[in-house]
Amino acid sequence: MENYIGHRAKIGVIIPSTNTAVEYDLGRFMAAGLRGVTWHPGRFFVEHTDLSSDDNFIHFLELIRETIPHSVRDVLTCNPTHIMMGMSAETFWGGIDGNEAFIGRVQDQIGGLGLTTGANAVIDALEAFGGIGKVSVLTPYQPIGDANVLQFFTESGYEVGQIHGLKCENTTDAIAGTPFSQVFEAVRQIDGDDVDAIIQVGTNLSTGDVFPTIEKMLGKPVIPINVATVWHALRHSGVEDRFDGMGRLFEEF
Repeated sequence: MENYIGHRAKIGVIIPSTNTAVEYDLGRFMAAGLRGVTWHPGRFFVEHTDLSSDDNFIHFLELIRETIPHSVRDVLTCNPTHIMMGMSAETFWGGIDGNEAFIGRVQDQIGGLGLTTGANAVIDALEAFGGIGKVSVLTPYQPIGDANVLQFFTESGYEVGQIHGLKCENTTDAIAGTPFSQVFEAVRQIDGDDVDAIIQVGTNLSTGDVFPTIEKMLGKPVIPINVATVWHALRHSGVEDRFDGMGRLFEEF
């Protein structure tokens, strides 16, 4: 194929206006030598940034449901070949039915384009590893967000060992500014000999720099959601490149 910008894939990425982690993680793959792929972020407005309680968390979701379609509309004008959701809470909300309803709404807008959601990406990642029955999950969410994550993974056929919600108080620095020391401690708390894999959700919580090391230390899959969504979007775009230092998902599958 003739070489030009985005000749392998042009991926539209739908992210919250407050998110500073997704583009950082995408940049790591470009720096690692991913060629022929371009990423095209479309931000949806986050009016309500307060996540300090369950009620505030619900209000945040209610408002972004109104602005996400505008971001999808805008990013479609660059003629992407695939759409990737760079946010995750909404994709877990309501369990499997909630994710499917969300997919339906977005698919109505994008037609026949391929679609990656955080929920679908982590399930496909777990299935790629195979033999995983019990997972533990790290989130930045309040308890109500954790409850929906629990519902989704349980309905997907996985036993959930522990969910550790960091209860971050806003959509900006409280999530993106989580110290790695807090991530290490949270993983230590939710790990166990009977846990087959550890998953991190919440796309503004970037763990891609540290999870590959933790993964080697624990000897089990440790999957950041931003890595899972990138993997899913690339594989569904026919891009099979593998990378060292990005975790087993990109090294093996």
